[in-house]
Amino acid sequence: MPVYEFECPKGTITEKLVSMGTEEIECPECRQRAKKIISQCTFTLKGGGWYADGYAAKK
Repeated sequence: MPVYEFECPKGTITEKLVSMGTEEIECPECRQRAKKIISQCTFTLKGGGWYADGYAAKK
């Protein structure tokens, strides 16, 4: 299950581990309905790692 961000009408943003089809949750602070929002992905690849070891062109 992925982690999504949800925002309530008061502006509180909450991260929660939920199934992909979940569109709303209850805000843990104000108990109103919080809707799923689009957030920035935090996945990055750095260094030599898998690309240099397994997928780079061989010389």
